[in-house]
Amino acid sequence: MSSQAPQSDPRADSAPPSFISMRQRLDYSLQLLGMPGKGLRLLGGLLLLGWLASGIYRVEPDEQGVVLRFGRWVDTTSAGLHYHYPWPVESVQLPKVTQIKQLKLANLYESGPADAADPREKQMLTGDENIVEADCAVFWRIKDAGQFLFRTNKPEEALRITAEGALREVISHTPIQASMSNRRQQVAEETRSLIQQRLDAQQAGILITQVQLQRVDPPAAVIDAFNDVQRARADQERARNEAQAYSNDILPKARGEAERIRQEAEAYRSQVVNLAQGEAKRFDSVYQTYAQAKDVTAWRLYLESMDDMLKKASKVVIDGTGKNGAGVLPLLQLQDKPKSGGKENR
Repeated sequence: MSSQAPQSDPRADSAPPSFISMRQRLDYSLQLLGMPGKGLRLLGGLLLLGWLASGIYRVEPDEQGVVLRFGRWVDTTSAGLHYHYPWPVESVQLPKVTQIKQLKLANLYESGPADAADPREKQMLTGDENIVEADCAVFWRIKDAGQFLFRTNKPEEALRITAEGALREVISHTPIQASMSNRRQQVAEETRSLIQQRLDAQQAGILITQVQLQRVDPPAAVIDAFNDVQRARADQERARNEAQAYSNDILPKARGEAERIRQEAEAYRSQVVNLAQGEAKRFDSVYQTYAQAKDVTAWRLYLESMDDMLKKASKVVIDGTGKNGAGVLPLLQLQDKPKSGGKENR
């Protein structure tokens, strides 16, 4: 009976010594675990498990996950842990969606060679058929990463064209004076709303956060004449305001003075009428008394008249015979009159 020597594996003979030692250690470990001859299967299972685990990905709070299947966009995921089919079936892009970016139309107008730039590109027609040059800054961020990357070709270029068209449209129905002064904020807000509406219609995946209207001026060739017109309008407005202020000051005073005169006249009329009515009633009363007792009434009227006259006299002449003098003198209330010109009245 003859014994046959074991044949060596030719692949093991050609393998490097480090690989052979590693394989021997792996075979020894598998024999200890009771799994001899299953090294390749275990290695293949580990590789398969690692390949499947590579489909796990994490989306940060400031990101959105864009899942591509064989290069085609199939899903958009929010922040958190997610899973997709491992490469090469699917892949993930993680663009930042909270970063605010800025687009300045003024820089775009001025870009390019100086000789090729046309200054009329910045000119816009206002609602009252004037020409202005308007610049604005558009602040935006990504709203939907999938739409931003795959729905629109060159989304930033589309944003520039859309912003320029929206600004021109808003300026076209706004008077020049309003767009340069009191309605600047309203023009910026209308432009932002119009840009957002058109981007949503295009599914651009862009959110406009703010539009700042930086400059609205007449063209440089006519700015001096325009400033003269504005100064003339300002002078006109100032003169109108001064006239209005003078009117507001004078008219109330004139109305008050007229009302005072009217009230004084009314009071004087009432006073005169009342006095006249009182005199008329007194005369009627005296006449009624006279009709009943003529002699007594006539004598009483005579005495009252004489009493009124004697009150104003400084000296009284009395009958020298003294008749009835004793009865008259005690009743007289004579007062000395002041001297006139240093001489006594005689």
